[in-house]
Amino acid sequence: MKTAKTFSLLSLFVLLVTAWAQNPGYRVDPGWKVPPKAAVKKNPLPPTPAVLAGGKALFRAHCASCHGRDGQGGRRAADFHLAAVQAQSDGALLYKMSHGYRRKGMPSFSQLPEVQRWQIILYLRELGKERGHRK
Repeated sequence: MKTAKTFSLLSLFVLLVTAWAQNPGYRVDPGWKVPPKAAVKKNPLPPTPAVLAGGKALFRAHCASCHGRDGQGGRRAADFHLAAVQAQSDGALLYKMSHGYRRKGMPSFSQLPEVQRWQIILYLRELGKERGHRK
């Protein structure tokens, strides 16, 4: 009986810590402006399995430390499964990834070749499909 109660309390604790670490209330910061010319850029890459696998590897190498291994976000980082993120254009995501936003702790990834940033964006789109857009 004591073991079951301990297990239940431990499970509840893990659930609460996981929920706390996530960022379900993420909203796009209205102060993070994307120039209209940048927002309309289209991703030139096709979502082939090879391109997506590359995007996933790049994401895990460069983005997962803040956004989580599977893009679920964190206390300060966006959850890429959320509709608020998925609703942004590919061009807006490219701009944000390229320029960063120091006010919120997002570094610039302009050192990555643009083709790799586009690969990451394709992978972000797959994250939205895998779990659906969380509200």
